[in-house]
Amino acid sequence: MSMSDKDDLGIEAPDGGASDELGDEPVAEPGAEPLTFLVSGEETGERLDAFLAARIEGTSRTTIKRYVEDGDVLVGGVAAKPSYKLRAGEQIEVEIPAPPPVDLTPENIPLDIIHEDEELVVVNKPAGMVTHPAAGVRAGTLANALAFHFQHLSRHAGAFRPGIVHRLDRDTSGLIVVAKNAQAHEFLSEQFRARTIFKSYVALAHGSAERDSGRIEQAIGRDPRHRTRMAVRREGGREALSLWRVRRRFERFTLLDVEIKTGRTHQIRVHLAHIKHPVVGDATYGGGRDRNLPDNTLRDRIAALGRHFLHAERLSFKHPLSGETLSFNAPLPVELQEFLDSLEI
Repeated sequence: MSMSDKDDLGIEAPDGGASDELGDEPVAEPGAEPLTFLVSGEETGERLDAFLAARIEGTSRTTIKRYVEDGDVLVGGVAAKPSYKLRAGEQIEVEIPAPPPVDLTPENIPLDIIHEDEELVVVNKPAGMVTHPAAGVRAGTLANALAFHFQHLSRHAGAFRPGIVHRLDRDTSGLIVVAKNAQAHEFLSEQFRARTIFKSYVALAHGSAERDSGRIEQAIGRDPRHRTRMAVRREGGREALSLWRVRRRFERFTLLDVEIKTGRTHQIRVHLAHIKHPVVGDATYGGGRDRNLPDNTLRDRIAALGRHFLHAERLSFKHPLSGETLSFNAPLPVELQEFLDSLEI
């Protein structure tokens, strides 16, 4: 396994790791409107965010900054910082995400509630469920279900994201914390920003890990060649750190515990694919490894999963009111456990 030479870090104690607010969710926005600008000689030296704010009507500089930081803005095909000083002749590409829905329709969708108190809820999200509505997805989301089951949730992140503090990919199952009020939301969000929330995932990766633990420290940004994907970036990406430890070894796969110190979009999937050990069942970053397995029965079993083998198993944070450290664990979903069991046959 090709990784950093630093192998002294593995999964840390429950109060040691974290992921960023609103991380781990697909960035593709169907219907996004592409814009292109060419920097003139007179505009040389302008800040990127100020340049765009003056040219995109109805969009604040704060919003522009978020577009830049999320990788929706490329300068010469490369992501840049909001403070980047422009040069004459540079081409700027901007993808403006489609606006979210105005109204959120409550839906009676069953929820697996792990914990609930006056301040927050911890939910075990199933694979196949989007966290909240976005372009092209208006119903069947976790947010729709939360709106039905709870009368009072934080609107800190907007009406269509009731209580949503962080996210998981559609096909990633596992633990999500939801805030019931603005104070709890901000308290939890600050823990994400400070990276004091612990999040650990279970991932089944292709191939055999050479060592029993290690770290992947590679910046992640939007893939300039495939705009619906993320990629490890030498320039313009955002720092990302994943710590991994082998839980179990199989003939063709390695079961890993992966703690994320940052919460970049698709972080675990991108990092594991980068070191040539993509997540089993990952059609986006798998590089065809599922299809190239020599065992037809095994290929069929992976296809039957209908998801990638990634599960947010452990979550730990300080309670907004009491300050007590709460820790939660969600066992592997039945379909993932049955797949592991089938590897022993």
